This record gives sequence, structure tokens and C-alpha cells, in this order.
Amino acid sequence: MERILVSACLLGRRVRYDGGAKPVGDEVVARWRSEGRVVVFCPEVSGGLPVPRPAAEIVGGDGDGVLDGVARVLTESGEDVSRQFVLGARLALDAARAAGVRVALLKESSPSCGSLRVYDGRFAGTRVPGHGVTTALLRRAGVRVFGEGQVAEAAACLRELETPG
Repeated sequence: MERILVSACLLGRRVRYDGGAKPVGDEVVARWRSEGRVVVFCPEVSGGLPVPRPAAEIVGGDGDGVLDGVARVLTESGEDVSRQFVLGARLALDAARAAGVRVALLKESSPSCGSLRVYDGRFAGTRVPGHGVTTALLRRAGVRVFGEGQVAEAAACLRELETPG
């Protein structure tokens, strides 16, 4: 049975920067949980950031740029939290590898977990195409990453991985 890495906030855990959660109320995710498929993870908390914490955005690129050292993750006050984001990404990859995970369902627009878009680094609420630090590292390792609006696609990917032949 394939397992799936899921952002802790999507499962109702209050780990987001504002101390909240963003639970996804999808019956497929509920079934994955009941089947024991879900590996729950929050890279930002695992990387050492507190709850609540200042909002952070990627400046100068996206998650790949942060991993490559050409972009940074900053808070609005200018604190560089790139190190914590990279550490959280590495720990997420370690957890995925330990559980044999090849698919992840992560929180869209997050500087860690965004898979299609992230905030643009100006703290103006503007999203741009790109992905977060954890998504970038997972993808580099061959993990397929989907946002919470792509549950059907993630489920199809899991089915495909479980189909013999």
C-alpha cells in the first residue's frame, strides 16, 4: 500500500504561521487516514520555527532558488529564515524516504509546501507561479507533489503506482 505525505495543517493541526490550520474536508483524504496511508508532516515546525510565527515569503525566486542559495525566505521584518526552511525540507524528505512515500499532498502557496504558486516576496498578498522549498526538495528526489486542490490527481497518482505492470 502506497503512503502519502500530507501537510499537518491540512489534517487540522494548528501549525500554520498564524497558529491556525487549513483542514481539507475531502472524503478521499479521510479514507487515506483510515487506511493508515498518511504520513503527517509540517516542515516549518520541524525546521525549528515556532507557532505562531511571523509570515514568511520567498524573495528572489522560489524553492529551487532557496535550495541553490540564490533566493531567501524572509519574514516581513527582513529576518532570514532560509536555514529553518531548508532544514524542514530535509526532514520532510527523510520522513518520506523512511515511509517509502512517492506522493505528497501539501499546502498550496506556502513558502515550504506550495506546488503551483507561492507569494511573491513583497508581502502584498500576490501569488506567482512557483513552488516552496520542501516541494522543490521532494521533487528533486522523485516525489510527486500536489496541492490541496489536487486531491483527485494525487489519488490517481497513488492508484497508478499501485497498479501492477
